[in-house]
Amino acid sequence: MIPFSPPRIDQKIIDEVVDTLKSGWITTGPKTKLFEKKLTAYAGHKTTLCVSSGSAGLELMLRWFGVGEGDEVILPAYTYCATANVIIHCGAKPVFVDVNESDFNISVKEIEKAITTKTKVIMPVDLAGFPCDYDEINSLVKKENISKLFIAKTKEQKSLGRILVLSDAAHSIGAKYKGIKTGSLTDISVYSFHAVKNITTAEGGAICLNLPEPFNNAEIYKDLNIKSLHGQTKDAYSKVKIGNWRYDIVEAGYKYNMTDVQASMGLVEIDRYDNNMIVKRKQIFDQYSKELLKYEWAKIPVYETPEKSSSYHAFLLRINGIDEEKRDKIIQSIFDKEVGVNVHFVPLPMMSFYKNLGYNIKDYPVSYKNYSCEISLPVYYNLSKENVQTVIKAVVESVEENI
Repeated sequence: MIPFSPPRIDQKIIDEVVDTLKSGWITTGPKTKLFEKKLTAYAGHKTTLCVSSGSAGLELMLRWFGVGEGDEVILPAYTYCATANVIIHCGAKPVFVDVNESDFNISVKEIEKAITTKTKVIMPVDLAGFPCDYDEINSLVKKENISKLFIAKTKEQKSLGRILVLSDAAHSIGAKYKGIKTGSLTDISVYSFHAVKNITTAEGGAICLNLPEPFNNAEIYKDLNIKSLHGQTKDAYSKVKIGNWRYDIVEAGYKYNMTDVQASMGLVEIDRYDNNMIVKRKQIFDQYSKELLKYEWAKIPVYETPEKSSSYHAFLLRINGIDEEKRDKIIQSIFDKEVGVNVHFVPLPMMSFYKNLGYNIKDYPVSYKNYSCEISLPVYYNLSKENVQTVIKAVVESVEENI
C-alpha cells in the first residue's frame, strides 16, 4: 500500500529529539526559541512566535486584534474547518466567499463584494501551498472606499486603521510570491507543523509577525508569549533561573505554547528545507504533471507562474467532465489498487455545522465545482519515482474505468 502522507522521521530527527529528552528540558525552552529565530531568518518577516498548532496561532491573533461578537471575518468557502472554527470560537461571524477556478485560492473580487462595516479581518488561505494574490489583497484593504468602512473598536484596531490581513499559510512555508516567501507577504501569517505538513513538529504552528508601523513587533511578541501561556509573565525556562521564580498572571490567557520536543523536529527540517525537502516535493509535482498532461481528462494544478512558486504541499488533480459521485467511484477504485489519495477539501458550507448555521454551497459554485472533481495525490519525502509511477498507473486506470 502506498500511503497518502506519512511524516518524514529519519535518524537526524530521532537524534535531535533524543538530545532534547536527555537534556532534561522538554517544554518551551532554548530549542523553541532557536526555532523561532530560524523561522524569522528563513522567511524574512519581523519576528516569530511558535505555538501548539496553526489553529492556535490563528485564534490567538484574532483575539489579539479584538475580534468578537458582532464582527465579521472574510475567508474562502474552500478551506479546512480550522480557518472558520477559530472565528466561531471568538464569537464572530465567518463570511465565506468563493474561490478562483484556476488555483483554488480566494477570489479578490469576491472579497471586495463581501466587505461591510463589520469586517475586521480577511483570512486568505494558500491552498495546497500556492500563494494567494497578496498585492491585490493588501492594496484592497488600503483603498479609500474600503478603509472608510472600517470601524475600529480596540487599541490594536485603531493603530492599524484598516482591515487586518491574517494569512492562513498552513500549507505554504517556502512558497514565494514575487520573490518573497510566505511569512513576509502580509500583516500576519500563520504556519502549521501538523504531521502531514512539509515541516512537521508532530503538532505545532508559528505566528509570523510582519505588522507595519506604528506597531512594535518585538513588543507584540512579548505580549503574545504571555497570552499563549495562561497570562503568565514568565515561562518555565525563565523561572528556573536562580532567584527568578516569582511571576504574575496579568490576564486569563491560553495554553498555546510549543515544546522543545516539538521544536527539535522543526530545527532539523528548517535547516535542510530549501535544498532538500522542497526540492524533492517539486520533483514529485513535476513527475505527476509530465505524465498526466498526456490525458485530456487531467487538469493539472497551477503550482508555478512567473510571479509565484508553490511549497508543493498537495497535488490537487482535477478530472474534467465528472461529477462528485463519479469522483468518489474513481477514488474507491484507486484505493482498491492500494494507493492512498485524498480530497482537499470538502467546502465548509457543505459541513453539517455550517449548513446548520444557514450557509449553502449553492452560493459558492466555483468552490463546489473545484471540489466535485478533485483528487489529491500523495506527495511526501520518501515517495520514490517508482512509487509515483505506481500512483499514476492507478489513477489513469481508475479514471478510464469510470468515465
